Amino acid sequence: MRKIYSLLMIVILLMIGCNLRNLKEEYTSEDKGIVVGFSQMENNSPWRIAETNSIRSEAEKRGIELIFTDAQANVEKQISDVQYLIEQKVDYIILAPKLYDELGEALQLSKDAGIPVILLDRKAKGEAGKDYLTLIASDFIWQSQQAGKLLAEATSGRANIVELTGTVGSSVAIERSKGFKDIIDQYEEMTVIASQSADFTRVDAKKVMGSIIRERGKEITAVYAHNDEMAIGAIIALKGAGINPGKDIIIVSIDGERDALKAIIANDLYATIECNPFMGAITFDVIERHLAGEKIEPFIIIKDRIFTKQNAIEHVDSAF
Repeated sequence: MRKIYSLLMIVILLMIGCNLRNLKEEYTSEDKGIVVGFSQMENNSPWRIAETNSIRSEAEKRGIELIFTDAQANVEKQISDVQYLIEQKVDYIILAPKLYDELGEALQLSKDAGIPVILLDRKAKGEAGKDYLTLIASDFIWQSQQAGKLLAEATSGRANIVELTGTVGSSVAIERSKGFKDIIDQYEEMTVIASQSADFTRVDAKKVMGSIIRERGKEITAVYAHNDEMAIGAIIALKGAGINPGKDIIIVSIDGERDALKAIIANDLYATIECNPFMGAITFDVIERHLAGEKIEPFIIIKDRIFTKQNAIEHVDSAF
């Protein structure tokens, strides 16, 4: 009888253990009550606002506490923001780094504190799987290669190009220059005659483009802007100088924001390559997977589209 009782107790304990393991496996980040910190580099453009809103809404949807900081385009403040998130004892940090080299310090601070970092939309100096968990971003090389191909197509491989670059020292600006150069170097009559940073902003692009027009206006036949905000700034400057964008000068850019699609429809912009800012779901999926013990790939690529006259009207209302 004692043997039967002992066997029954063993079976019951095994069943309880299995059920506990199953419950543990089914835990979500909400069940664990995790806190996630989000260090945004700035929140002052349509693309950045869309990215921020995507992260915030997804955290709310999943019942995850999110601590948000805005570095306001200040690198020193962003490093300080990361230190603040560490002091709040967050479980994960989502970092959209302003600059590549400088934000390596933030990665080291997080690593020393034992907090996994997910890089969002830009790189920072470090190694995936060692200094940060993963990078979730578009393929900037691919984007800029498409821009180069489209500009070559629109100009029949002959163009004097003004390149409006993004923030100096940012991984996105570096790669969007490289991919574009890879393409236009294949054409003997495609040349960048002026290249200057407008820091990804519409206001700065208007000023920079205005200055370049005064210096080399008659030579310019094309503009490549690293983002739509700069392309729109260039369009404003060109029109102010009595030049017809889309007719006198062909313009291509990257991002896929609503104002850019409107510019395509108005024939001011030839094309824009999408840079999808809606990363909330995939970011928190990565956190869920990591909590479950899954291996996380070092680079998660966001798939983007190309917008031209053929499809701009179809997508303008759903753009950010």
